[in-house]
Amino acid sequence: MSDPSAQPGGTESSNPVRIVLAEDEAIIRLDLRETLEEEGYLVVGETSRGDQVLDLVRELRPDVAILDVKMPGTDGITAASQIRDERLCAVLLLTAFSQRDLIARAADAGALAYLVKPFERAELVPAVEVALVRFQELVELNHQVQQAEAMLEARKAIDRAKGRLMDINSMSEADAYSHIQHRAMSERRSMADVAAEIIEMSADQLRALSGDRADG
Repeated sequence: MSDPSAQPGGTESSNPVRIVLAEDEAIIRLDLRETLEEEGYLVVGETSRGDQVLDLVRELRPDVAILDVKMPGTDGITAASQIRDERLCAVLLLTAFSQRDLIARAADAGALAYLVKPFERAELVPAVEVALVRFQELVELNHQVQQAEAMLEARKAIDRAKGRLMDINSMSEADAYSHIQHRAMSERRSMADVAAEIIEMSADQLRALSGDRADG
């Protein structure tokens, strides 16, 4: 497995990692921007207020949002929670404190990495890369969950459609399944789509299917 910090900011063949900064201290924000850009990242937006972060992230769609915990308007933990709920991007939190309860709150809010200020330049890139990798893992996991849920719903629909064909058209289970499968293939549709249509058909329409099948 490759080291996620081996090629910070993206490679020449890929787009640079896009970052939004939210830090109320202008000097720290400037230092962060300069450091990130020197490391090959692209800072696409910045703000000093926590209550502007969500709109900025929604508009700019960065790969990572780096948020200070203490900011005017809304604190970084609340903003991180909102970003997490909408699955907008990876979140890296900056904090001047290292209490366990704060770290736990940050994790609960969706922060995928954090840095305790003052931090060293050498700590920033690994933290950004860890946040990116963890976010991609969460995106993939969510995709897998959605696929599993879709497959389960498709299976339920196919079972219901088979049941209707068996009850109304006196088909065997194998014939009912074969009917759905062959129709999906001939019409270049998914079996779930065909099943959903069969579920919505009236009894007379379903009986007509048997006639069409016999004629064919």
